[in-house]
Amino acid sequence: MSRTSAQLLTVAQTAARLGLKEATIRRRILERKIPYVKLGRAVRIPVEAIESLVAAGYRPVIDEHENQ
Repeated sequence: MSRTSAQLLTVAQTAARLGLKEATIRRRILERKIPYVKLGRAVRIPVEAIESLVAAGYRPVIDEHENQ
């Protein structure tokens, strides 16, 4: 990930994108489960970090008919 060209999201934008509450995002930041960038007092989350979190949690559908 190129740190200079990474698109950064606010906590609110990240929460909206993932369908979660802002408090959940803030808690996961405090627990260091979501990587973030600190710019003064502002906290920003790289889009690539969100995309990789979603990809890591992806579980494919199991087709019951294929196993027969």
